[in-house]
Amino acid sequence: MTTPTVEWSTVRRYEDVDYSRTDDGIAKITICRPEVHNAFRPQTLIEISEALTHAREDPSIGVIVLTGEGDKAFCSGGDQRVRGDTGYLTEPDRPDAVGRFHVTDLQVQIRRLPKPVVAMVAGYAIGAGTSCRSCAT
Repeated sequence: MTTPTVEWSTVRRYEDVDYSRTDDGIAKITICRPEVHNAFRPQTLIEISEALTHAREDPSIGVIVLTGEGDKAFCSGGDQRVRGDTGYLTEPDRPDAVGRFHVTDLQVQIRRLPKPVVAMVAGYAIGAGTSCRSCAT
């Protein structure tokens, strides 16, 4: 018996995230930062949120899959390279950058979606990756 192949079409390729879909109503949001085990940074959260909103508003989408690129990590939590004294920085190279990391906003958004969100986890799920995994399953 052969496993059917799923055909994904890219809806939008962001800087940190890929948003794709199938013709039969499945949306997939993939964190594409395997070089840091798919660690979140503020930009990642903004992009995931935008893709979730798009999937929510698309009447042809019935379910959303949240996953990470590669087989080593779903998400390794917050990207420590952009962590400052006040939190995770949206613009780490600016001396006046203000820290923010709204993973709790993303968790609330996932929980309030009227469509099921399923986490497809391969490898590590650490820190914020654990909390997003738990609210998506």
